[in-house]
Amino acid sequence: VAGPGISSYADDPAGAGASLKPCLDKAMKMVPAEQQRDTPTYLGATAGMRLLREENSTKAEQVLAEVSKAIGEYPVDFRGARILTGSEEGSFGWITVNYLLETLVKFSFAERWEHPQDTEVLGALDLGGASTQITFQPGVPVQDRNTSVFFRLYGTNYSLYSHSYLCYGQTQALKMLLAALHQASPSAQISHPCYPRGYQENLTVAELYDSPCVRAPSSASPGLVLTVTGTGDPAACGTAVQRLFNFSCGAQG
Repeated sequence: VAGPGISSYADDPAGAGASLKPCLDKAMKMVPAEQQRDTPTYLGATAGMRLLREENSTKAEQVLAEVSKAIGEYPVDFRGARILTGSEEGSFGWITVNYLLETLVKFSFAERWEHPQDTEVLGALDLGGASTQITFQPGVPVQDRNTSVFFRLYGTNYSLYSHSYLCYGQTQALKMLLAALHQASPSAQISHPCYPRGYQENLTVAELYDSPCVRAPSSASPGLVLTVTGTGDPAACGTAVQRLFNFSCGAQG
């Protein structure tokens, strides 16, 4: 689907439904007409919608209602639109990667679907806009139920570890970085080591802190215009990005 995700239509829910139509039109050309009404169709929303639900659950529900309405106008077996959990998002991505690489099932020379012998399934890393996922087959039992996923696919059982880090997708992580630089700066002028030297952009405090991933300091005035200037300093950029992460494991030895 071209353009931004459905969560960006929080103030224009009907636009979220309309944004899916080119994709649905294409699907209708690919699925034979006589099979369309028997084709199960789901919409699974990801981290952008999880953030919107945290911020404003009414707006999130309106967006889901509009995308449901849009899909409902097509001759498919529509099973509903909902917000996925982080581990569902990660594990569905893992299935997609391994299905496309034919590590789960393969069409053999004998012209039948077979389980590939001695093929290692791959882990999947997925960097989105609002979250990032890691999913793999650990080879040992997963202790934490929240990150444990079990699938039976094509006659084979898979026990996976899947975890999603909300706010660590590219868009939100860059927002957290800019907020950290703002809070370390005594003025409305912010030096950004990760932006090219000479690059400049203006944004308001309200625009910077418009997400649950970043908390505005109580002293910040929403209408204040911030000027962000790039310094093009890779070493300082690396250091600033590292500060966003907690590298302590926390496991009991």
